Amino acid sequence: MAKILRFGPFRLDADAAILFRGAEPIALGQRAVALLRLLLERAGAPVSKDALIEAAWPGLAIEESNLTVQVAALRKVLEEASGGAAWIETLPRRGYRYVGPAVAADDRPAGADKPSVAVLPFVNLSGDPEQDYLADGMVEDIVAGLSRIKWLFVVARASSLTYKERDLDLARAGRELGVRYLLRGSLRRDGKRVRVSAQMLEAQTGGHLWAERYDRPFDDIFALQDEIALSVVGEIEPSLRRAEVERVKRKRPDNLDAYDLVLKSQPDVYSGMPERVAKALLLLEQAFALDPTYALAHAFAAMCHHCLFLRAGLSEKSRAASLQHAQAAILHGQDDALALTFAGFSIGMDGHDHAAAFAAFDAALAVSPSSAVTYILGSVILAWAGEAERAVQWGERSLRLSPFDPWAFAAYHALMLGRFHRERYEEAANAAYKAVLSNPGHSISYMMLSAALAKLGRLEEAKAAAVRVLELQPGFRYGRQCSGVGCAPSLASSLGKALRETGLPE
Repeated sequence: MAKILRFGPFRLDADAAILFRGAEPIALGQRAVALLRLLLERAGAPVSKDALIEAAWPGLAIEESNLTVQVAALRKVLEEASGGAAWIETLPRRGYRYVGPAVAADDRPAGADKPSVAVLPFVNLSGDPEQDYLADGMVEDIVAGLSRIKWLFVVARASSLTYKERDLDLARAGRELGVRYLLRGSLRRDGKRVRVSAQMLEAQTGGHLWAERYDRPFDDIFALQDEIALSVVGEIEPSLRRAEVERVKRKRPDNLDAYDLVLKSQPDVYSGMPERVAKALLLLEQAFALDPTYALAHAFAAMCHHCLFLRAGLSEKSRAASLQHAQAAILHGQDDALALTFAGFSIGMDGHDHAAAFAAFDAALAVSPSSAVTYILGSVILAWAGEAERAVQWGERSLRLSPFDPWAFAAYHALMLGRFHRERYEEAANAAYKAVLSNPGHSISYMMLSAALAKLGRLEEAKAAAVRVLELQPGFRYGRQCSGVGCAPSLASSLGKALRETGLPE
């Protein structure tokens, strides 16, 4: 259970040792947080200097001046944020007392406000106790990676360690840790190879959300830990998002907050097709009414308007809305990798500003190095720009991180374009087929398949794919598509020659 202390506009998450003003965390050292917690817990009552020193410096002998410095820092933060310096009263020669707004204590599950996960200790199946360090290191790396995902609450590793030697009752572990999801796994070293298995479960039901096995050579142990942890985190994020979408679908429609509205819009946003993104925008407008600074809502809206711009007539109004929401997502989402990624994509595709797009992608990867969708959408921009080799590199890397990502079809788009540009038409067609399988309702996948098949001389199949393009997007014109994305002239010329043979209109 997490203890939350609310006072005035502030919220102190005592277990996480973070002070918030509204939704924004405030920079405050751990010792100052410990002092604030004790003062709030004893609000209105004197707290001695000795008690405060023991709370902030347990077991240490320190000068009283250190306490004075920390109290001064605490007062400064409260004053700057809300004029609350006077909320901490000095009691000469005795100590201090909190005399500010009423304090409300709220004990509740740590993950009550957002999706939450605990990474349980990995089981060492090697029969060699010395390999425990490898399993423990893997867990530490995975916890660190998951902790970078802004929308996810991750229980501290110290809490989940208590389950290392216990028979696991999933529902009980979920209740005790206050989380919706549990990740558990095992590790076995066999000679010069290491095999790691991991699975994500819904705590309450025990239902499986995701599972994977990794078999790697035992060459560089630290590189191995990093590689597997990165892969696990990269695959978990979209799995958890899908689970959250399903959870929201089960909620009553009159009981949705901004977070739930954004989640509910996600399948339509991810479709990439005009009719569905128009539906998503209705939900996102409701989310903005509840929270005008919701970065991910702005990022989703940018993607919706990008789709309307590119696949509904190249309207300047849609392009401007895409860029406007993208800028808002960057402004309010500096610590949200997904918001930064979608914003960068809109800026790159609709504003044709690739430098700004990749600045946003770099910022997203700094927040979450395992963000597969960042590599996916970056690969798309590179591909349309004619940077074939780099597009293929980014696309392949994204699929290694998250082979079943909801945006995998876009990675296959990038692979198709990169290989098509290098006149590797058989490989281009294979990538296009995979794009169609990944998202069969997306018109551009069929356009790419049609072009690749035409280059291979399989004209009847190419024409059949072209028919499907127009069924999904009746107003499709390949000239508009190339113009809208800022396609490299040589690539546009090659695509145009192929698509003319299929009967698609220019």
